[in-house]
Amino acid sequence: MENREDLSSILPYLPVVMRSSSLFWPSQVVETLRELGTDRVNSGHLLFNTISDLRNSLSLSSDPLAPSAALGYPLFFDELMSGEERSKWFEEVVPALGNLLLRLPSLLEAHYENADMVIDEGEGMVKTGLRLLDSQEAGIVFLSQELIAALLACSFFCLFPVNDRYVQQLQLINFDALFSSLYDDYNQKQENKIWCIIHYFQRISSDMPKGVVSFERKVLPLEDDSVHISYPNANIWSTSAIPLCRFEVLSSGLIEDHSSEAVDVDFANKYLGGGVLHRGCVQEEIRFMISPELIAGMLFLPSMEDNEAIEIVGVERFSSYTGYASSFRFSGDYVDERDVDTLGRRKTRIVAIDALCSPGMRQYRENFLLREINKAFSGFLYQSKYQQYQKILRENGCSSVLFDAATSTSMETSEGKFSNHESGNFQNDYHRMEQGNNIGIATGNWGCGAFGGDPEVKTIIQWLAASQAVRPFIAYYTFGLEALHNLDKVAHWILSQRWTVGDLWNMLIEYSTNRSKGETNVGFLQWLLPSIYGHGAGMNLPNMP
Repeated sequence: MENREDLSSILPYLPVVMRSSSLFWPSQVVETLRELGTDRVNSGHLLFNTISDLRNSLSLSSDPLAPSAALGYPLFFDELMSGEERSKWFEEVVPALGNLLLRLPSLLEAHYENADMVIDEGEGMVKTGLRLLDSQEAGIVFLSQELIAALLACSFFCLFPVNDRYVQQLQLINFDALFSSLYDDYNQKQENKIWCIIHYFQRISSDMPKGVVSFERKVLPLEDDSVHISYPNANIWSTSAIPLCRFEVLSSGLIEDHSSEAVDVDFANKYLGGGVLHRGCVQEEIRFMISPELIAGMLFLPSMEDNEAIEIVGVERFSSYTGYASSFRFSGDYVDERDVDTLGRRKTRIVAIDALCSPGMRQYRENFLLREINKAFSGFLYQSKYQQYQKILRENGCSSVLFDAATSTSMETSEGKFSNHESGNFQNDYHRMEQGNNIGIATGNWGCGAFGGDPEVKTIIQWLAASQAVRPFIAYYTFGLEALHNLDKVAHWILSQRWTVGDLWNMLIEYSTNRSKGETNVGFLQWLLPSIYGHGAGMNLPNMP
């Protein structure tokens, strides 16, 4: 065990210790955890005392908890919980969590015994063990839902060492700040966030789930190699001959409730989870609350760089909710009936991509547009599918490098000359490839709320990225945003023109250049198709067949 590189990388961030090739809890910790099975811990005040005892036994007292945590735990469990709920919590759930924590060393050892399995992703052996997945290190970690539950129990009892987590660009993962902020500035959304966590523990204490969750750091290499698709430059986007995928506009509904198979986009912070364990309560934080297994990724996934995304497959949803931000409310149990794949993961796929924060007018510059489209592309791309696509291109006499195939398309937007798209074999092979991949993208106004992005530009960027990644469709939830009122009409028109990725990208660049120069102040959709807005003039559109 001690010779495992994966375990060695994560061990400094775990509360257990290793001796003689075995993982274990110090004896004082074992004694305290066993006391959780008695009736001695029956209030929030005593619960926090137990947390303090456990931390002292692990020599964590030098890393103080959030200032008001000692008051936040009693506030929730002694004042906000009803007597009946409190009795069930301390008589049933807390003892179960104590037993789960006692089994953490054995759960980790069993995990590493099975972590060298081969997963065929077209690249041979794939390491799956729990480890620090550092920046620019593409890789995947598979965790059982039971092991995740034990890790989240460590978070609840604030047992994770802080060490150099900040230096490693890792979020703090203990729950002390969650409870501290409840006391410091009480509000209902913070209380209801905690109720989601409590409900999760209630569920897993009575019926432990048996599935698997994978956490993958996806990286677009900045340098070309013979195995992966690398970070595309502006010329690659400008000359891409890949057709635009189907575009579905939904003015109501939620991304997590999308009915067909899709990758759900997490409007992420560069630090996975954002403010989920603090005061945050928007799209990313809500998703983490209703599916708390997502929080486990914060343990070992440092912040994302511009060419990175994080994909999580298999998390279970436990809670229903209403509202958003300050109106967020836990509304009861949720039974997740998603199918399970051959690896034991629920067919819930979530990709975290972080948009530019407060970009202002910078977002219309080409280098920033390139940053955003490649960020989305890094999340939407499925590398092994793309290798198959490269093979199809080679068989049709195209370059071995995927994107070189696009250079056969000539286009001069300034003079209204577009490609004629007559490469029949290319189109047929594309659609054959598409039929084998029915997993689309479910997304919405990424980076357009607190981050301040232009929703019309972000919509087009995501459509382009999904198309270039050979996704069969993009389901776009507008959440009733007025700026996207005519999105369905514009998307329908664009598709009727049979534009490629390169065609639409060049339109976006032309618009953004005009916007940067102050030559237009209307949104992209109106600029592109002013006729449906009933006034003004946008670009001079060419006559399309």
